[in-house]
This record gives sequence, C-alpha cells and structure tokens, in this order.
Amino acid sequence: MTTQAPASSALSGDPRFSGLFEAARALQPKTVALRRQLHQHPEQGLEVPATQAAVLHALDGLGLRVHTGEAVGSVIGVLKGARPGPTVLLRGDMDALPLQEDTGLPFASRLEGTMHACGHDTHVAMLASAAQLLAERREELAGAVVFMFQPGEEGHYGAKRMLEEGLLDVTDRLPERALALHITSKESSGVLRTRPGPIMASANSFTVKVFGRGGHASNPSDALDPVPAAAAMVGALQTVVTRRISVFEPTVVTIARITAGTTSNIIPETAELQGTLRTLSESSRETMLAEIPRVCAQIAAAHGCTTEYTVDEGYPVTINDDDVAARVHDLAGAVLGANHSSVMPNPLMGAEDWSYVLREVPGAMAFLGACPPGLDPADAPANHSNKVQFDEAALPHGVTTYAAFALDALR
Repeated sequence: MTTQAPASSALSGDPRFSGLFEAARALQPKTVALRRQLHQHPEQGLEVPATQAAVLHALDGLGLRVHTGEAVGSVIGVLKGARPGPTVLLRGDMDALPLQEDTGLPFASRLEGTMHACGHDTHVAMLASAAQLLAERREELAGAVVFMFQPGEEGHYGAKRMLEEGLLDVTDRLPERALALHITSKESSGVLRTRPGPIMASANSFTVKVFGRGGHASNPSDALDPVPAAAAMVGALQTVVTRRISVFEPTVVTIARITAGTTSNIIPETAELQGTLRTLSESSRETMLAEIPRVCAQIAAAHGCTTEYTVDEGYPVTINDDDVAARVHDLAGAVLGANHSSVMPNPLMGAEDWSYVLREVPGAMAFLGACPPGLDPADAPANHSNKVQFDEAALPHGVTTYAAFALDALR
C-alpha cells in the first residue's frame, strides 16, 4: 500500500487535526523500529520485562507521569494537558502467543515457540508514537490522556488485573472515553472498522468428564461405556443452542477435543469433552452456562454414567458504546479519509479482555486493516496464524486515530 495523506472530509479542516497524519508519518521510522524490536523479542503472559523496558524507553523524555504494575508487567503513562478537563484512556496490549513463527521476515521472532501473531507489537508501537504526538501538542489538551500498555490479553486477564491495581485511579477524574485499536490482516491496509454495540463475543472454555465403568470391548454389557454418552452430548449441545437460544442471539458451542480410551479392545472408564462457548449477550451466556452441565448430566444418567463439569471464568462480551463508536468512525473518516473508515456489519466471535474496561468506561474497540501488499484480505493468513504478516504502512493510520481521539475528547 502506498501511504498518502488522507483525503479531505467535512471535519478534516478542523485545526485540531491539522498536520496530524503527516506528523504520524514522520514518526514512522521510530514506530517501525519499536515494532520490529518487539517482534524479534516477544513475551507471553503477564510478565513481559523486556517489552516493559522498551515501552519505558519509548516514553522517556515525553513528560509523562509513569506507573508500572505491581503484580503484572504493565506500564501506564499519564499526559497532563495545559488546561484542566476530562480524562481519556488509550490502550495497547503487549503480549505474544505460544506459536512458532514461519513468516520468513528478516525481523522474525528470535524466541523459539513465541510469536507476535496477533499484532500486539504493532499496538504498542502505535500507542507509543501517539503518546509522542500528543506530548508535542500538550498545549492543545484540556484534560489528561492515560496510555494503557497492557500485558496478558491472550487469556491472562491482563486488563482486569490492571483495573484491580487502580488503572482508573491514576488521574483525578475517571476516564470519560476509551479506545483500543486492534490490527488485522483480514482488512485492506489503512482501513479502520468499528460498530456500535457488541463487537466481540464472550468466551468460556469448559470440560465435561464422563465416568462409566471399564471392561472388555467384546462384552460391553458388563461395562458402562462413557463413549456413547459423550458422543450423544456433542449433538445434544447443538440442539440446545437452537431450542433454548433465540435465533437472533448468535451463540456458538464447539466441542473441539474428545479423549477416551487407550486401545481398541478396552472400554474406558472415562471420556472427556473440551469445548468453547461464545455469545454476544450476557443473557445467552448465562443460559448456556446453565444448560451445558444440565444436559450433559442427564444424558450421562440415561447411559448409567455420571459427569464432572468445570468452566473457566472467561472474558465477557465486548460492547462498544454507541456514541463513542460513532465518533471513532467519524474521526477516522475525517483524519484518514472517508474511504478509510467503515462500519462493521457483524461482530466477531473472538473475545477480548478490553471488555472489562468497557464495563467501566464508555469506549470502543476498532479494527485497523493491515493486509500485506499484493494479497487479497480474504486470502491473507489471519491473526493467530504462524504465517500472519501486517503491512507496516498502516501504522500511521493507527497513530493518527489514537491522537485524534484524544484531541477530540480534550478540546
């Protein structure tokens, strides 16, 4: 993609945004350098010391008040504007995935079995450059900007941990708006997409263990075979979705793993199902979390077996504030050009712990396209693939959007 200055729009003449994209583009060498440094040295989970150090170095000299996490490797930077006013929160998540990279990039991961396959390295780099842009425009800000560099998004509840450690208490006023950007290879480079209401699903992982009585495979009547019971549960759970949940409430139950037995002539004593539940409303989630163990227990009883059920806490539904999502869409159209901002027709069934922040602060998540040049987004390796790549030419679009969001909120 050739990076060009955004086209004009009804809001692009606003002096607050004058030269913003050009300034973000001027920072591109620094943005790319930080992104590639993090990409080569990815870290998983809640403790990301090298990433934390890189963020602290990037923020050094910007005049921010900086906090680091106590139980997690987070970084919070606070930029005070020239005049009092509200607080706005911007997030970039920092952690990588347990994946062996196979991209062939010259800056590929140097750590065996760990890869920035979800683009969090780009999130950190864009947010750090946005911090520099906004620090240079401190005199234009009436209020404060909180820069949230978050570890542990990939299943480690990092956002929730940061809230518990006082994320929302680092300024005198609670944040009034919040924004997180997420890069994606499945959208045209430089295009920003968001939507009002649910944008990502809740997620719960569950396990059902079925207990029977083992025996010889040639004489099943002397055993209580847990395998047919487990097999019946798989189909029954799909029926539960269609009979207990409204057709207007998207809900997914997937049994992704079934384990039982050791060889062909032994009826095992136990069988185990592992699956995931995804919903776009808390009511559907609560219904299914009650129905899954009930249905499985009753099917097991019909086969003379018993069950043991466990479920993780899981991330809630990520719900954008309608007004904030609309404002993000309008701002992106203003600073990036109307052809670089669109409304998502449907939510994604993936999950995000940004959902915890959006429970506390009116805000939004938006997706930034970064499909590599020469590829159709439909054919590009997706996030979480060991072959995924992102077009770095999209990064100034993210930097600009973060900065414009803060400038708009703190006018």
